[in-house]
Amino acid sequence: QLQLVESGGALVQPGGSLRLSCAASGGSLDQYGVGWFRRAPGKERDGVSGITSSGGGKYYIAPVKDRFAISRDNAKNMVWLQMNSLKPEDTAVYYCALFVGPAGRLPFLMVNDFDSWGQGTQVTVSS
Repeated sequence: QLQLVESGGALVQPGGSLRLSCAASGGSLDQYGVGWFRRAPGKERDGVSGITSSGGGKYYIAPVKDRFAISRDNAKNMVWLQMNSLKPEDTAVYYCALFVGPAGRLPFLMVNDFDSWGQGTQVTVSS
């Protein structure tokens, strides 16, 4: 069974950039869509971005659409989330997960459609 591990979180100043990594092991990632989620302090886990198994479809929530970019390399079993122009409201623990829901529902980034969650990586945006 695939296992996912996130990395790349850090403390960064507003306006800064980070690149989060999601590394898969125990199998091939190329059969799965992947989503990035975040849980801010005191809030529920919410979807941020998703990418189809081929990488041809990419989806973002409105608050990050012009600032974040998701990508993947199936040969390396990796998915990344490039985050630019970071804001304090981006502060959260970020998770990646495999899409296991019904076909066509990936863009909706519903938590229950995802599985094999990583342990998360902390992103803190503060001056």
